[in-house]
Amino acid sequence: MKKRLIALAPYFIALGLNFYLLPLLMRDTGTAMVLMLCVMPAAAFVTAVDCGVRRGFTPLLPLGAAVLFLPTVFIHYNATAWVYSAAYGIVVLAGVGLGGLFYRKR
Repeated sequence: MKKRLIALAPYFIALGLNFYLLPLLMRDTGTAMVLMLCVMPAAAFVTAVDCGVRRGFTPLLPLGAAVLFLPTVFIHYNATAWVYSAAYGIVVLAGVGLGGLFYRKR
């Protein structure tokens, strides 16, 4: 289990940067909507696809993405944003699933 988590560390770091640094660019409602509904999910999806292609399907990444996003609800948003945690988990699950289709054991 520890080896798996260490192998997924770069993807968790990328997701963490996505969830914690991109909200700092939000200046008004328009940029917040673009970031929350387009940029951040796309970045999470691309990260997950890369993980799926390189590591195969793993349910740890979507779970980790949902858990990583939860503290940002209280740091950057308000309590109504908790649903994005589940949404990002689903986006990452779809990305890992798609990437896993192209995974080949080496």
